[in-house]
Amino acid sequence: MRFPLLQPRWIGLHLVALLAVAACAGLGYWQFVRAQEPDREMITNPVEDLAGAAPIGSVLEPGAYMSETEANQAVSATGVYDRDDPLLAPALSPEGDEGYYVLVPLVTEDDTALTVNRGWIPESDADADAVGGLPALPEGEVEVTGWLISPQKEQDGYAPLSVPEGQVARIAPSLLVNEWPYRLYEGYLTLAEQRPASTGGDVAAPREIPPPDPPQGIVWNWRNVSYAAQWWVFGVAVLVFWISLMRREQADAGAGAGTDGGAGTPGPGGDGPSGGPGDPAGPGGSAPPVAEPAAPGR
Repeated sequence: MRFPLLQPRWIGLHLVALLAVAACAGLGYWQFVRAQEPDREMITNPVEDLAGAAPIGSVLEPGAYMSETEANQAVSATGVYDRDDPLLAPALSPEGDEGYYVLVPLVTEDDTALTVNRGWIPESDADADAVGGLPALPEGEVEVTGWLISPQKEQDGYAPLSVPEGQVARIAPSLLVNEWPYRLYEGYLTLAEQRPASTGGDVAAPREIPPPDPPQGIVWNWRNVSYAAQWWVFGVAVLVFWISLMRREQADAGAGAGTDGGAGTPGPGGDGPSGGPGDPAGPGGSAPPVAEPAAPGR
């Protein structure tokens, strides 16, 4: 047969080999994913975190660089709201709706303030009258608790077409220092609790922002890693065995074709094989003797 690897039995073998290789690869990947277990010590309860919130001064200094390890932890601060300088920062709701974060400075000491994110409001409530109708911030000293968040970068959130007065493009101290006359902490606080609470207001309070996702470290389960390696080795073995069978089949087919083509080779006489009718020696293999001419009489 011209294409021995396309015989029905080989087509079935090809399908079985492909399924076996795919199964080994899939099972190996599944074991590899299972090997990456989250570190349970790093998964925390946001409510419990608030109970153990650290004072902002023990975590971060005003104007100091804020590392990623200092973000997403519960902190508390005490100060007085500057109620005359609220700002809006473009932001998306958890569902992806366009709107704004409501920002206000909490003056913690002379010339120092912490940016507090009160919550999210929809885009329809972003006019000055609606912002002024939000529940009023308490007067005098207030204690706030929430999560310390890193400054927003240019790619965070969504970029508005314009930034009118009373708004800021993103929550970053490099922009807020141009709006507020304070020395600012680099991070900002996402408000979770406030004492005393805001009161009154003609419109609903800003929507509470969910706490940040807790960091999830990875602990490798080496037993599952070994299982993944074993499945992948099995898949490679199936692939090698499959290729070896195909090469052997090709070699056997080539050898058979060479044997069939060697029969019936013509002999040197030109009419048939050696020893045939075309051979002067005839079937006996020797030529008949040639008679010598008789000598003339004397």
